[in-house]
Amino acid sequence: MSPLIRALRPSEVLASGARQCQPARGSGQAGLDGAAVIARLESAGATLLAMPAHGYSTQLRQMKFDVVHSALEAYGWQAAGARPPVPSATDITLMDEAFSWLALIPEQKYVLRRILGARALVHPMTGRHIYPWRRLAALLGADHKSVQRWHGQAVAMLVQALTS
Repeated sequence: MSPLIRALRPSEVLASGARQCQPARGSGQAGLDGAAVIARLESAGATLLAMPAHGYSTQLRQMKFDVVHSALEAYGWQAAGARPPVPSATDITLMDEAFSWLALIPEQKYVLRRILGARALVHPMTGRHIYPWRRLAALLGADHKSVQRWHGQAVAMLVQALTS
């Protein structure tokens, strides 16, 4: 392999600030603690949001001509939107692994799954959570302090399931 080519971690590619943590070498997921689980879930959420929302489809497409509404639109004077880079196959594999951890939470505690899943969604460019604590609490009809406590309980449940 050329010295100019090297593999980038998801946090380097996405520039989201989410740290990528690898499980300890050896038996299972023994090196994971609460902070590492949260970091892996947030990295997975940033990868999910960085994936392109369009691509090849099986739908039948119909040709339609775009109507020019103004002279500015005719020459491409629209502001270009910044998009995060498309995640690599390794990042997508790590995302699938991290989101598969949510299945370790029992089905009776589906609210904890929803909290972890919603809180894992981090914008890949800004590093901000898509669902802040208060907005998540409003969606669930609970106090934001309760949602924070339930999030901690869900993370502890995941750590226990992953290390055992």
